[in-house]
Amino acid sequence: MTVQSEESVTVPTAPAVTDITVTRPGGLRVTARHLLIGAAVLVGLILPWMVQSFVMFQLTQVMIYGLAILGLNLLTGFNGQFSLGHSAFYGIGAYTAAILMSRYDMNYALTLPAAGGVCFIVGFLFGLPALRLQGLYLALATFALAIAMPQILKFHPLEGLTGGVQGLVVIQPDPPALLSFLSSDQWLYYFTLSVILVMFAAAANLVRSRTGRAIMAIRDHPIAAAATGINTAVYKTLTFGVSALYTGVAGALGALAVAFVAPDSFSFLLSVSFLVGLVIGGVGSIPGCLFGGLFVLYVPNIAESISTGLAGAIYGAILLLVIFVMPSGAAGFCRYAVAYIRRSRTPRNANQH
Repeated sequence: MTVQSEESVTVPTAPAVTDITVTRPGGLRVTARHLLIGAAVLVGLILPWMVQSFVMFQLTQVMIYGLAILGLNLLTGFNGQFSLGHSAFYGIGAYTAAILMSRYDMNYALTLPAAGGVCFIVGFLFGLPALRLQGLYLALATFALAIAMPQILKFHPLEGLTGGVQGLVVIQPDPPALLSFLSSDQWLYYFTLSVILVMFAAAANLVRSRTGRAIMAIRDHPIAAAATGINTAVYKTLTFGVSALYTGVAGALGALAVAFVAPDSFSFLLSVSFLVGLVIGGVGSIPGCLFGGLFVLYVPNIAESISTGLAGAIYGAILLLVIFVMPSGAAGFCRYAVAYIRRSRTPRNANQH
């Protein structure tokens, strides 16, 4: 039986704004969102030929963090379950890929579904007892998972598999023969981009489906959702599993990008970074997850470049400023900006007619 608690965490979501729709002669409906997505993909395809290798590595990391934040967003933003333990799923995905490649010589592409499957099972099993917890109590349970995971990876009987404190070295994949003109960094960038496009499209379809509407109904009105026949227990545990799957695939990609995994790389601070990226990008926004990835990667580096001794204080000041300017996250800010521009143009167009 699910225990309802008055100490539930309310998750604000950015309001939706209707897209501008253009109908082509052939009946094809093209929205402003489709045009923006197409432009973003085009820019993403061109960027590797315009930037240096280190910048390309950073952009790959941004996409990986964006995918991990998307996994958290599915759980927290769309289903209302608060988690502080996604660094554990990220670490499980990274170690699954690293172990399969280093110990069993598995192809790097096959390690992604394997990492996702392992994390789905772990997330689903963790979600079963978590059904009795909500709000702050669920946050504490996931916090315990994040704290325990690095210690489990260092556990002496598992050192033969995980490498213990020393970690594991992962060989960065080379481009296939047909794309031998690409460097390893460029191939990894395009490989990550292709995975990101597939996973983000799948998440968007999931949210718009009947299952997605049921997931959001549980977030908004859990009692009413149960009264309408929605099996809240099944949907909550499945959402936990899918969320862990996304974060696990991101962890596997992260292991390929960094070419090394170690237990201390998946500490509780990584979970906090994912949560910060979720809020900054926009809770309940799928495209905003990439902006959250940008913030998670670049803002700490910017703060440290300004002052090494005061990097934490500068990071906190930037975070407060961004939250003050964009209380609904980057996605909400963009939507409000578009709505404001439309309202400001309406009188002008009316006077012209």
